[in-house]
Amino acid sequence: MQKIIGIISLVIGVLLFVWGHDITQSVDSQVKQIFTGSPINRATYYYVAGVALVLFGLFQLFRSGRQK
Repeated sequence: MQKIIGIISLVIGVLLFVWGHDITQSVDSQVKQIFTGSPINRATYYYVAGVALVLFGLFQLFRSGRQK
């Protein structure tokens, strides 16, 4: 069960990270970044959530492999 949760978390984390990257490459985001100098908050939240889920998924995968 932990392995399944790890794989799902890993996949969702990668998708969130890619989605955050797509948001930062949009025209709207680039225009806002020109005027404010920083990426929009929504993209940052996706990056942080994606990295957190990837790390959690890797932790679950390696932890489930060591218990057997």
